[in-house]
Order: sequence, then C-alpha cells, then structure tokens
Amino acid sequence: FFQAEDGIRDYKVTGVQTCALPIWVGLTQRPFHKSWSSPFRIIIFGFLLVILLGSFLLMLPVATKEGVVTPFSDALFTATSAVCVTGLVVHDTATYWSNFGQFIIVLLIQIGGLGVVTVAGAFGILSGRRIGLMQRSTMQEAIAAPNVGGVVRLTGFILKTALVVELLGAAALFPVFWQEFGLVKGLWYALFHSISAFCNAGFDLMGIKEPFSSLVDYADNPVVSVAIPLLIIIGGIGFLTWDDIRTNRLHITRYRMQSKVILVVTGSLILLPGIYFFLFEFAREPVGKRLLLSFFQAVTPRTAGFNTADLTAMSESGQTIITMLMLIGGSPGSTAGGMKTTTLAVLLANALAVFRRNEYPHFFNRRISKETISQAATIFAMYLGLFLAGGLVISRMEGQPILDSLFETASAIGTVGLSLGLTPQLHTVSRLILIGLMFFGRVGGLTLIFAALSSTQNSSARLPQERITVG
Repeated sequence: FFQAEDGIRDYKVTGVQTCALPIWVGLTQRPFHKSWSSPFRIIIFGFLLVILLGSFLLMLPVATKEGVVTPFSDALFTATSAVCVTGLVVHDTATYWSNFGQFIIVLLIQIGGLGVVTVAGAFGILSGRRIGLMQRSTMQEAIAAPNVGGVVRLTGFILKTALVVELLGAAALFPVFWQEFGLVKGLWYALFHSISAFCNAGFDLMGIKEPFSSLVDYADNPVVSVAIPLLIIIGGIGFLTWDDIRTNRLHITRYRMQSKVILVVTGSLILLPGIYFFLFEFAREPVGKRLLLSFFQAVTPRTAGFNTADLTAMSESGQTIITMLMLIGGSPGSTAGGMKTTTLAVLLANALAVFRRNEYPHFFNRRISKETISQAATIFAMYLGLFLAGGLVISRMEGQPILDSLFETASAIGTVGLSLGLTPQLHTVSRLILIGLMFFGRVGGLTLIFAALSSTQNSSARLPQERITVG
C-alpha cells in the first residue's frame, strides 16, 4: 500500500526486475504526491538519481589518476554501466580511474547488483526500524519474492549470501593476484573482481597489462577461469533459487517450479554453447586450455562481461551465439540482467503447446497463465526491437559493420559488457543509445511502460473479437 493525498491506494506492482527501486520510499513513511505515487515512476526517478550521483562523483579530479575533470558524458556512461552492472567502458578502468574512482565504481556495482531496495532494506533492518506493509510489499517486488510473508528474512538471506560468496570468491582469487601484484594490491584486485563477477558486472582492472584486455592473460589459469564463472553463475541464478536449494537441499521435487525451470535452462545454456565452443572455436588449443576457454565463454555472456579469449578472433558464428546468449541474460531475482532465462523458457513452452494443440503450456505438471505468456512475448518483442534498432542506427551513424554494432547493442541491453572494441570509438549520440539500452535492460521494459501508462484505468468493456491468421 502506498499513502496518497486522497487516502490509501492499493497498487499491484508487476514486472519489476531485481534492482528495481533505487529509493527506499518507505522509511520516512511520508505521504507521496499524486504524481509520484506510482511505484514505477519512483523506480525510474530513484534509479536515475543513483546514476547521476555516481556520475558527479566520477567527474571529480580525485577520481582519475591524472587528476583531471572527467567530461560529464564519459562519467555518465561509466556510472550507468556500473549501476546497471553492464561493464561497457569508454575509459580503461585500471589505467584511467584512481583508487577513489575504482572504489566508486565497485560501490555502484555492489548497489546495482544487489538492488537499491535490498541495500536500503538492510539499513532499515540494522537500524531497528519497523518494516511496515508498504516496505515489505516493495521488497517483495524488488527481489521477485512469491509472498510478502518472510520477505525480511529473505532479504537478510540475500545480504548474507552475497557477503559470504564475495568473500569466498576473493579468497580463491587472492593467491593468484598476490603472487603477481603483491599483498595490498592483490587483495584489492581479488575483492574487486569477486564483487564484479558475483554482480555480473564485468568491470576489470587488468588494463595495466594491456588496455581493455579483460582476463585474457588468465585463459589457462584454472583458478581464475573457474572461480570467475562460478561467481557469475551463483549471482545470476537468482536468490530465490538458492533459497530453495538451502531449504530443500537435494529434494528437487520440493523446489518451486520456477527454480526447476531456472536450473534446467541455465544448465542447457552453459552446456550447449560450451560444446560448440569446444568443437569449433578453440579446436587448436591444448585440451585443458580448450575446456577452460569453452566453459568461460559459455558462462560469461549471460550477463557478466569478462572474457578470456579474443572475441574479435572468433568466427561470426561464435560471435552470433554470444550475441544470442547476451540477449537471454540471467534469471529473475538475481544480480544479472537481460531478457531472463524464464522468459525464454515460457516462449519455448508456449511454442511447444501450440505445436501440440494444447491450450496452456506447462512445466513440471504446472500450468502457465496467459498473463505470463503475454508478458514474456512483450518482453521479447521489446528487447528484440530495441536491440535491432539500436544496432542499425549505430552501424549507419558510425559506418561500422552491422554484426559489430549489434554485438554492442546486445551487450548493452543485456547488461553484459562484452565488446568487440567498438564502444570506446563511438560518438556522443551512439553512446547515448547504449546508455538508454543499459538503463532499459536493468530497470526493465515493463517498468518503463507501466510508469508511462500508470494513470490508465482498466475498463470492464471489451471490444468485439475477430480471428486473425498468423504464421
């Protein structure tokens, strides 16, 4: 429930993805003005506020190694990429930004990965404030929880899980970076890359070796090539799924239907591309390195942004597969962006139901509602349309190959961060297109549409129905 000037209004919040509410609107429990009483408008306003704050901090001379003021457009791009956990950059993170600038970036990544509502909820819980119904409802939608009941406990579980996993990831990476960079710098590198990987951000500090090189130097290092993908998977699989695993352990039949779907789709999207990469893209490498390269490149496109292989050296088929994986993204209620694995699953199940002439698609003996199918189709259409439109415009304006341009737009709207080296060369208008795509990919298309149409009233009247032939 949200308090409005004319009394209590009940708003059902749907279609909000993780990291949706950037302002903790309920802690003050003050009445909202009518124009801001829509939760979707609060989402957009708050998300923009976090990005703008990060932009101004990155503009400060202390944020760069050279002590210069960063242009607002560059700072805005970097802050948007960090908060939207994307990883596309116009300046190499290691060589351009100072320790302060890198700290601001990783802080924005952490907030963007966990979700501002989750972070703000943590402050509310730690401060001992009473979490009311409105706050609980907001937290429920932000983390895609099935019920309001237990949402505070689930939020605590998310925070504890993130802290433990990121520390374990840093501990695994620390020996490698300690040996190479020393104690203090090695510790900072381990923590930075662990947070970036768990939050599916893709920012790295390896530009000190070669700008924009990502983790290519560690292609045959089993610690880095396994720890980073595992962090990506853990962050991208969704906290509700991990809560299911924690509660029911190996009793898979007790899992929520959504958790089962996520695990099956995630496993398939790692296995099938991995086999392709192993057989065709890295066939000339030794078997051990070949396995590591294939596993890493199968995991990272959804939606992490690291790479251990030179993407520009891959075939067009390989780049196209990565583009498709970037559009799919991670799972709901996770640190990942993209169209979501469940969206793909619903669309495939619906197609199968049409082939079989079944009225409803289903998973694990559970029927999928028509509303869910409609939402999945809408999300798919929006992602596909913006991905293609953005790529075509950038290709035309910049004079770049269409495949390279589409790769960049898929990386932006999927909040991935992989690049064929095109982004740093783009002009202002093309960068603004990528900023808009990153914002759309993280906030969520349905959120933006519901914000624009929140005043539209549903009517019980129905127009006459008539059949139209498709296919």
